[in-house]
Amino acid sequence: MKILVTGRPGIGKTTLVSKLAQMLRERGVSVGGMITYETREKGVRTGFLVEDLKTGLKGLMASVNYDSGPRVGKYFVSVAEIERVGVKAIQNAVACDEVVIIDEIGPMELYSESFRKAVSQAFSSPRSVVATIHHRASQNSFCRSIISSSGVSTFTVTLENRNQLPKTILDKLLPSS
Repeated sequence: MKILVTGRPGIGKTTLVSKLAQMLRERGVSVGGMITYETREKGVRTGFLVEDLKTGLKGLMASVNYDSGPRVGKYFVSVAEIERVGVKAIQNAVACDEVVIIDEIGPMELYSESFRKAVSQAFSSPRSVVATIHHRASQNSFCRSIISSSGVSTFTVTLENRNQLPKTILDKLLPSS
């Protein structure tokens, strides 16, 4: 089962996959992969952390305080941190877990060739994958190839459905739950 979760920024995609990972673990399903979180200082977003869901290892993958690297908006991206934490987490999940979480397939992460390879490996593996994907993903050729892959289901998070979607996706992953 391959599932993409999309929606506008701030709608709750990360919250959804975090809840889903917790629900899966509660049912004894092994879950791995990566998740991203905002960092804030005095209420202002200053960057993004990437975290390995299995080990808790974190890295600052983008920051307004970095002074080099690819730029996305006001953030400089650390490809090295994406690879040290995120890519390794995806690779480990594909090797060892039942469900692979990838949050997010987006502009920052796509600067890493290793990230694209890990995502491709996950989507071509026999593992179930739940990935969030940037709402403008169709503008990127790599993302279009993931979206159009055979057997991929896409869910769009809205204010109306975001509280029900974790259970909906859980039921697709574990039909007997």
